Amino acid sequence: MFEVGFSEMLVIFALALVVLGPQKLPGLLAQLGRWTGRARAMARQFRDQLESEAHSFAASVEREAERATERSTETPPSAASPASPPPSSPPSPASEPPHERER
Repeated sequence: MFEVGFSEMLVIFALALVVLGPQKLPGLLAQLGRWTGRARAMARQFRDQLESEAHSFAASVEREAERATERSTETPPSAASPASPPPSSPPSPASEPPHERER
């Protein structure tokens, strides 16, 4: 795609030396090196965090799959426990106190 060889780098360095001068060029190169280092550190940190999140997501998916497998192999709770009593019916209006029936 975009390739810069040694001769192109030499031309760029010579132009920078002429334009910026010998006093400013070393400071600019040092600052450029710091920026490059920070950018690489940020990219490394981003990559590490992304990989960590991917691993934790994969582990949680595996745990959910194991739980689903365990639940499917267990006996259903209705067959294992005795029959529960039927749900109670709502109270009839006659059993309510008189002051609530008037509303």
